[in-house]
Amino acid sequence: MARTINRLNARAVATISEPGRHADGGGLYLSISPNGGRRWTFLYRWHGKPTEIGFGSARAVKLVQARELAAAARSKLAAGLNPKEARRKTTTATFGECADDLIEAMRPSWRNEKHQAQWQMTLKVYAAPLRSLPVDSVTTDDVLNVLKPIWASKPETASRLRGRIERVLDAARAKGLRTGENPARWRGHLAVLLPARRRLTRGHHAAMSYADVPIFMGRLRATGTAASAALEFTILTAARTSEVIGATWDEFELRPVPVLCRDQFGREQTIRGPFWCIPATRMKAGREHRVPLSPGAVAILERVHLRRAFGPVFPGQHPAHSLSIMALEMVLRRMGVTNATVHGFRSSFRDWAAEQTDVANEVVEMALAHVVKNKVEAAYRRGDLFEKRRELMDAWDRYCSPMSVAARNASAGLPVELANV
Repeated sequence: MARTINRLNARAVATISEPGRHADGGGLYLSISPNGGRRWTFLYRWHGKPTEIGFGSARAVKLVQARELAAAARSKLAAGLNPKEARRKTTTATFGECADDLIEAMRPSWRNEKHQAQWQMTLKVYAAPLRSLPVDSVTTDDVLNVLKPIWASKPETASRLRGRIERVLDAARAKGLRTGENPARWRGHLAVLLPARRRLTRGHHAAMSYADVPIFMGRLRATGTAASAALEFTILTAARTSEVIGATWDEFELRPVPVLCRDQFGREQTIRGPFWCIPATRMKAGREHRVPLSPGAVAILERVHLRRAFGPVFPGQHPAHSLSIMALEMVLRRMGVTNATVHGFRSSFRDWAAEQTDVANEVVEMALAHVVKNKVEAAYRRGDLFEKRRELMDAWDRYCSPMSVAARNASAGLPVELANV
C-alpha cells in the first residue's frame, strides 16, 4: 500500500522548485509560490468548507517541526475542534509574526525581489519597536512612537512605513487576531495627529549630452569589467538597469534568422533575429517587450557568452547571481562621471533621436518601452514597430561608436586624436 504520510524528505524540501502545493500527506503541504517563496500549509475541511492554516516559512520551520504541527492539528480535528480557532485562543501573534506572514502572502504579487526587500527592511528596521508587541495590543501611541522620529527627516520612508503598518494590522484583523479601529489609519486619525508631509519634488535623472556619449563609450570599453559591459549593453539597448541585470540567456535569439512569435497584442508575427525578449514579469509596464539587437549589442553578448553560457547574462561576484542594482552606477562613479546617471542615458538616446534623426516619435517611445498615456492612441495601436526600431537601434549603435567621433572630427577638420579623449 502506498504510504499516505511522510512523502517528502529533507532533500526534496530543499530542492523542489516547481510552483504549487507538494503533499507530504495527512493534510500537510509544502507550498511554493511562482516567485520562489516556500511555506508550510495544512489543509482540512471544517463543516464542509476548505480551510487552511499556515505553519510558517519552510526556511525557518524544518520538515520534522511541520509534521509535528500537522499531527497536533489532526488531533484537534479528531477531538472535534477547529485547529485554526484553537490556535487563535491559545496563542497571541506578535506584530512581527503578522508582518512576516503578510510579506510571504504578498510575495507572488511582486514583480521582483526589490519590493520584498523594501517591505522587509521597513517592517524590521523602522518598525522594530512594534515587532515584539502582541498584534492585538498595538495602539496609536505605539505607531506614533515609530513614525515621529522620521516623519520630518525621512517623509517618503515614513509615509510608506505608515501604510505598511496599516496593511499588517488590517490583515491581522481579517484573520481575527485583533479588533477595533486601525491605529495606523491616516484619514480622520493620524492625519490630525501628524503634520501633513511635504510632497517630494521629483527631478529628472541627470543625463549626459548625447554629443559626449561616443567618447564616453570609448573610455567605458577600455575598463573591461563585467559591470562596464553591462552598462555598455544598457546604453546600446536604451533599456532600464533592472531589465539588463536580470537578463538570462533564454531571453535571447542571437542568430539572424526569422522567428515566429506573438506580439504584445497576441498576434502571430515573424521577426528576424537577433533580438532580446524581456518577459512581462520583468517589465515596468508588466508587458512583454522585444528589443532588436544592434551589431554592437550582439558583440557584447558574444564576448560574455564565451566566458559563461548559462545563468545570468551579467553575473556578479557569485556566478549564480546577477549584478547588484547599484553595480552600473558604481562604474560611473569609478570613472569620475558626476553629471550623469545610468537611467539618464535613456534621455540621451531620446534627445539624440529627436535632434539627429527623422524617426517618428512613436517609434522612439516604443524603443523606450514607454506606456502610451493617451487611451485613444493606445486603443488603436496594433503593432510594436519592430523593424523600424531595428533601424533606429542600429543607427544609435553607429553613433555611439568611438570610431564615429574620429569620422566626425575628420570631416570637421579637427585632429582625429580627439576621439581618444
